[in-house]
Amino acid sequence: MADPTDKPADDSACDEHEHGGLPGSARPSAAFRRAVEIFKALGDEARLRTLETLERAGEVCVSELAASSNEGVSTVSHRLRLLRSAGLVRRRRAGKHVYYALADEHVARLVSDALDHASEDVR
Repeated sequence: MADPTDKPADDSACDEHEHGGLPGSARPSAAFRRAVEIFKALGDEARLRTLETLERAGEVCVSELAASSNEGVSTVSHRLRLLRSAGLVRRRRAGKHVYYALADEHVARLVSDALDHASEDVR
């Protein structure tokens, strides 16, 4: 039986100097705002699937992406524009074809790590 004089721990009851405080971030606020935009862009299954396809396949033509996802070219193009505006993909035009690829290795690792983490049985 619990002692009635024991009070439940209150996390907010620490003296502000008791633990030495937390260090402030060395990153500028703009980096946090940009990261939020990146996570927003990643926060859609179709966009994440597109990024994962680009991670696996490398540079891919819009029409190939549309065919592989059974979607219209305009739908895929719109999705890619959003991903490009977030800085997650880059594009290259060759004649009438437009090719997309992941922007850099940071994006590849972000996509891969997110999917690897989501695949773990952590529940």
